[in-house]
Amino acid sequence: MEFKILNNQGKLSTKTLTASDATFGKDFNEALIHKLVVSYMSNARSGTRSQKTRAEVKHSTRKPYRQKGTGNARAGMTSSPIWRGGGRAFPNRTDENFVKKVNKKAYRAGMKSILSELVRQDRLSIVEEFKVEAPKTKDFIAKMKTLGVTDRVLILVDSFDENLYLASRNLPHILVIEARYADPVSLVHFPKVIATAGSVKQLEEMFA
Repeated sequence: MEFKILNNQGKLSTKTLTASDATFGKDFNEALIHKLVVSYMSNARSGTRSQKTRAEVKHSTRKPYRQKGTGNARAGMTSSPIWRGGGRAFPNRTDENFVKKVNKKAYRAGMKSILSELVRQDRLSIVEEFKVEAPKTKDFIAKMKTLGVTDRVLILVDSFDENLYLASRNLPHILVIEARYADPVSLVHFPKVIATAGSVKQLEEMFA
């Protein structure tokens, strides 16, 4: 598979990049991609919820009313889970485990399916390099306009560039990451993905 490379003016240059069909020419597997996205989002969760059991709520252990003769159901104490203000039968805990495991083989296959779908939908653009001269947001915005990008975009680079990171971090609709940190949620979420030639080679090596 050959990709046409964009130049600094956002136009197609005479250079091309050859990529593996095994990485960028896979069939679309919706079920597998869904599994990857769900597992990634679930694994990113942290236990921030905590509820109390009937033993932990602050209630009196006194029997609320006598056992017989009132017409009510029998009750031992107001901390019961079936009472308003009582404890929870199965409370959420801070150490709750949200991990959903995905095998390495399935993960690689799912990522290749996502990358292939980006190519089919014409959402992936390749540039030879992506750099800014100074860590200024206005310079970064000007470069994006030159490339004809005005919407949300994910930029994959092959190595960390401090100027590029500092220039783009204030823009909420722009995400610049190294190719080795590419994740299924970001690839699916952003309508446009710009990748450097070096990052494409990294992706091929990672998911080969």
